[in-house]
Amino acid sequence: MTVRILTCQVESVEDLTPDVFRVVLEGRGEAIAHAPGQYLELAVDDETWVPFSIASAHRGDDRLELHIQHWPERTNSARLRELLTHQARLSVRLPNGDCYLPQAREEPLLLVGAGTGFAQLKAIAEAALREDPSREISIWWAVRERRDLYAETLAAQWSLDHPAVEFHAVIEAPEVELEPQPGVIWHQGRIDEVLATELESLAGLEIYIAGSPGMVYACVDTLAPLGLEESQVHSDVFSYAPRVPFLPLPEADPESAPLSPGEAREKS
Repeated sequence: MTVRILTCQVESVEDLTPDVFRVVLEGRGEAIAHAPGQYLELAVDDETWVPFSIASAHRGDDRLELHIQHWPERTNSARLRELLTHQARLSVRLPNGDCYLPQAREEPLLLVGAGTGFAQLKAIAEAALREDPSREISIWWAVRERRDLYAETLAAQWSLDHPAVEFHAVIEAPEVELEPQPGVIWHQGRIDEVLATELESLAGLEIYIAGSPGMVYACVDTLAPLGLEESQVHSDVFSYAPRVPFLPLPEADPESAPLSPGEAREKS
């Protein structure tokens, strides 16, 4: 799709947690068309555009949903919150991003996201389930604390409504107790470490990872020993923060490594 600049109406701004708020923008349906998983950019001023994943799959209607992390100490974040609260219309540039869900595919999905990275996963899951309610989807949402699961009820309901959907909530901070809850599989720890413990095979999966470069590549490194192929994993990080080599190099075998001069003398 061709990238377009348009003006959208700010329909609503709603706090989901003390740190995350949901924004609904309204624009012409055909103008805001996008693929599930793509992102848009909001204009903070004439020279500054800030990217956000679109948290809603395109339904042919006139609305876009965003999940925005508010960082009071960051200038752009504070200015954007001010704009969204007091300005009725904003300039938007979309669609952007090559990390999106193709149509008419049926591979099982492994969706991994951290924090507001859930926004991208939400759009992908919504589109996949609308196209095929029986599609296998495993959602892993990592947050620091339990309160950061701002859409926990929605993700749990997907799991309850669709037998082939699993929702895994990964809490990094120590918790006294994570009470059993229908539709939620609880884990504790860092997302890459949890995946290393819980996953056994990646065969046939299409994998989407949403988060910071450090989080994304930590997950790639965790999945590599399970037979991860570069073609089956997708993330916006691969475009704006590419890594060479993409997959971690195999560890050297101490028995086959060349000897240093000192070691050679000792062996002789």
